Amino acid sequence: MMINKLIYTCIATSLTLGAYAQKSDGTTKSLVNAERSFAERAAKQGVKTAFLDFSAADALVFRPNPVNAKTFYAGQEDSKNLSWSPVYARVSKSGDWGFTTGNYVMGGAEKTYGDYLSVWKVVNDKWELALDLGTSHNKPLHKGKEDFVEPSNFYKPKFINNKQIAAGNEIILTTEKTLNATLKSYNAAAFSGFLTEGARLLFPGNEPIIGKNNIMAFYNSMVSKISLKTTKADRALGGDLAYTYGIATIDYKADLRESFNYVFIYERQADHNWSIIAQVFTPAER
Repeated sequence: MMINKLIYTCIATSLTLGAYAQKSDGTTKSLVNAERSFAERAAKQGVKTAFLDFSAADALVFRPNPVNAKTFYAGQEDSKNLSWSPVYARVSKSGDWGFTTGNYVMGGAEKTYGDYLSVWKVVNDKWELALDLGTSHNKPLHKGKEDFVEPSNFYKPKFINNKQIAAGNEIILTTEKTLNATLKSYNAAAFSGFLTEGARLLFPGNEPIIGKNNIMAFYNSMVSKISLKTTKADRALGGDLAYTYGIATIDYKADLRESFNYVFIYERQADHNWSIIAQVFTPAER
């Protein structure tokens, strides 16, 4: 009887600590702490356990195509062969929505290296994973420099309904439709008008490409044509950050076509236009 009581106490304590680790106070610091706790849980208790514990009910993971996180990991064997660490993070001024990106290492003797991007949302005052995907590349030559950007102010509408939320998401979809139309006319050069100066690109086979000029040099050297088919857009209640995901078809200059799942992170600029601050492409399975 005493043993059972001890077991129940340990389980309850573990759940309480897990919830505390994910607790949000609207800051980027709290999101980074949640991401690090997520990685620590994976290292100590297994990747499957961590994803099941930290993912929202409707979270998506790209493995390689988007699938519900809990459904996917419920059918996986647990392992401790994945580690990662955030190097860049942002949180909306509404404090309910944010993202992180950083490096990961997978495997034992033969390791796979890469970078991930995760979108998080606040549910019942704690951070829950909403979306996760990554790209792979050779062992990195450079260590990412930590850059955790706190919201400049706080704003969250007191009253907002589903119609208003849908209208906000439609603005992001319209922005991406404009981007896609521009890509059809000007090919990859069109990204120049939609990227912020400090934008980040995660593309398979490459370490993170940081800075608009570096990203455009990459596109101009590799890509002939690119088209987007958007699946969904989601905007933070603060109206300053958003993401889209969908399928990108890329024609390379080397006469090769490839399909990717993509996620773009958008930020509202001072002129009220939306610009891309992060892009991730990962091969799609047809």
